[in-house]
Amino acid sequence: MPELPEVEALKDFLTERVVGREIVRVLPVAISVLKTYDPPLTAVEGHEVTAVHRFGKFLDFRTEGGPHLVTHLARAGWLHWRDRLPDGPPRPGKGPLALRVALETGEGFDLTEAGTQKRLAVYVVRDPAEVPGVARLGPDPLAPDFDEERLAALLSGERRQLKGALRDQSLIAGVGNAYSDEILHAARMSPFKLAASLTPAEIHTLYEALRGTLTEAVDRSRGLAAGRLKAEKKTGLRVHGRTGEPCPVCGDTIREVSFSDSSLQYCPTCQTGGKPLADRRMSRLLK
Repeated sequence: MPELPEVEALKDFLTERVVGREIVRVLPVAISVLKTYDPPLTAVEGHEVTAVHRFGKFLDFRTEGGPHLVTHLARAGWLHWRDRLPDGPPRPGKGPLALRVALETGEGFDLTEAGTQKRLAVYVVRDPAEVPGVARLGPDPLAPDFDEERLAALLSGERRQLKGALRDQSLIAGVGNAYSDEILHAARMSPFKLAASLTPAEIHTLYEALRGTLTEAVDRSRGLAAGRLKAEKKTGLRVHGRTGEPCPVCGDTIREVSFSDSSLQYCPTCQTGGKPLADRRMSRLLK
């Protein structure tokens, strides 16, 4: 799933290519991606893109005199830039193509989604706050005013595990499954540690890990073409998706905890005092 660093990089990439250019056609291929009907999708056609913004994991294309085109790539979605779009409209079918945006220059981009669970979403709204997911977002962890005190206040009443708290978009915007693993590894904290139990020293450590991990990932992604961002994300991850590999810090074997539809990875030596975590479906530590 694209998370804050990748979406931030996509925002920068697209700002250079679409701002100041007119959207001439928006072609839906999978109707399921459209989550709004008023204004219609065609309402952005004929309008110039004036800015591209990021809200958490959402991308917002603001148009001059028209509505906003907002998209969330979900777990298996992606954006593919085309220096030259194919001639003719795309054909509906079983492929991954969900929506195509064509610019006056002949350039444009495709939104695609792999897999059978179709969660990619596109909204046409007068204000991004009309998108329910945007309206629910918590603060952006890379915002200038996001400091240790704010993180402490957010976690103070959270009687749940850190892993879930970090992934909650209404608490902190933009962090998903992969970067929550990376942040907790950098902070040397168990994903099962209760968020409200953190001491001031631990809040400081988590804050530094949160800001540092995301900032480094954004810096690695900045300037890359859209097609290279997925590969860059994978190469930069130290524990997520690396079950069975040695921890780059201590050399212990990276382990995994499975959920019904996802998994987390962690290092026992760095994060849990050497104790392997039980499968999350058992909801407790091995004794």
